Amino acid sequence: MSTLANEQYSSSSELPLVAVVRIALAPALCVTALALCMFACGEPLTPRYLVLMVTVSLVAIQIFGELPLGEDRARASAMRSAHAIVTNWILVVGVLLLLAFATKLSGLYSRKVVLSWFVFTPLALHAGRAAARRLLARYLTVAGMPRSRIIAGANDVGRELARRIGTDTYLGAIQGFFDDRCDARLAGLRPGQRLGRLGDLVDYVKRYAVDVVYVTLPISRDPRIKDVLRGLRDTTASLYFVPSALPEELIQTHIELIGGIPVIAVCETPFRGLNAAVKRCADLLLAVVSALLIWPLLLAIAVGVKLSSSGPVLFRQRRYGLDGRQIVVYKFRSMTVCEDGERVTQARQGDARVTRFGAFLRRTSLDELPQLFNVLQGTMSIVGPRPHAVAHNEQYRKLIDGYMLRHKVRPGITGWAQINGYRGETADIEMMKKRVEYDLDYLKHWSLALDLWIILRTALVVLHDRRAY
Repeated sequence: MSTLANEQYSSSSELPLVAVVRIALAPALCVTALALCMFACGEPLTPRYLVLMVTVSLVAIQIFGELPLGEDRARASAMRSAHAIVTNWILVVGVLLLLAFATKLSGLYSRKVVLSWFVFTPLALHAGRAAARRLLARYLTVAGMPRSRIIAGANDVGRELARRIGTDTYLGAIQGFFDDRCDARLAGLRPGQRLGRLGDLVDYVKRYAVDVVYVTLPISRDPRIKDVLRGLRDTTASLYFVPSALPEELIQTHIELIGGIPVIAVCETPFRGLNAAVKRCADLLLAVVSALLIWPLLLAIAVGVKLSSSGPVLFRQRRYGLDGRQIVVYKFRSMTVCEDGERVTQARQGDARVTRFGAFLRRTSLDELPQLFNVLQGTMSIVGPRPHAVAHNEQYRKLIDGYMLRHKVRPGITGWAQINGYRGETADIEMMKKRVEYDLDYLKHWSLALDLWIILRTALVVLHDRRAY
């Protein structure tokens, strides 16, 4: 799902115009496409269409994020870009239709305009992206290439940084490296990439008016590093420190200022600030709309559970929720038992504890529907890592490194692992490890578009997958 990952394409050190275009291009093209369709259909610009333009702009910014403007040199890369544009536009349309249904405003708009807009916009996005890329390239030719850059430290981090910068047309390439080791000890560098020793760096910056210096060496009391930093104070070069050693499991990395002191987050929830509000609003809207639509189904299932076997309609089980706090999760009872002790046995294929009606509920995941009320309570989300019984959590947290990190967000009714084949029973520890890997991947790359994609895929998984029983 790399096309929907919440990747950041811009850099604080790139040209302002490029940064603005990356952010504004997708919403601007969506609005422009709507205006062209209105003009073609003879529809006047009225306040209701202005509201639609503002709404689609806000939704497009959230779903498209920063539109990548790099050139797709390989055919596979071009196909991925086209697929990402179409997929994200489908998600935008899905959000707009959901809002129209919830607000009952769909009748205010011309169907001819809306349908033609839905079809035309992906083409406008693809063509607009290509045009913006050419215009920016021409602008850079006139205004001068992106800022010149060098790296202090030809270690693994420095070489990877150079590679990633080199893939972005609008950042340009790294001029070279400065390192005290000789060329023979610097495996991976091409001839001429090492520009000199650390002691030569400041003179080089002054002579060639280098704009940006990245330091990938450990920040220490090494006098060589102190001399470089002291010397760069006599230049106008921008200076960036790149941590040379970080934990392997990086989740939602970012830099914050606490009383003016910069701190680097290496493991953090994606739901902070505006993202937290967006996630909660989306959960509430989807849960309320879903509950209103399917309440007859909920009632019918409740009657079926009561008539099929003795016991309560709802099965309540303690599970771990946000920050590892215990919550009570609701499900339609599908078994003859209601296990919630220190030992809980996962349901297996042909499990004698599952009732005939319960087997149908589990196969179709209808037994999970009461968790909509968990979402309304705020203990769960529509999309997130699936919650496990407390007994299973205590078992697996001792066996799987990073297992508890999945609890940095609210658990979900469906999740990234579930639509990738890890739904239902986890028969061995390796399957649970894979589920956790997908859960952590979700935390790293969360976006509203990814949530909507998971919801759409869940319906297909439920219809065709037979891993749940």
